[in-house]
Amino acid sequence: MVEAILQHMCAALANGENVKISGFGTFLLRDKGERIGRNPKTGVEVPITPRRVLTFRASHMLKDRIARN
Repeated sequence: MVEAILQHMCAALANGENVKISGFGTFLLRDKGERIGRNPKTGVEVPITPRRVLTFRASHMLKDRIARN
């Protein structure tokens, strides 16, 4: 059952949809623009290409439960 839920979530995210789990949080897709990064070893500037990233935003209920413990 857990595998089926995870497969459904992955399919929704792959289609560009956000996934909300009530009382837990929301998985969001964000588009990050192109920017200039730096190689920490050499200090040389390197272009970082635009990409889509997955982020998680915890619900207030989850944050409150964590704060109480």
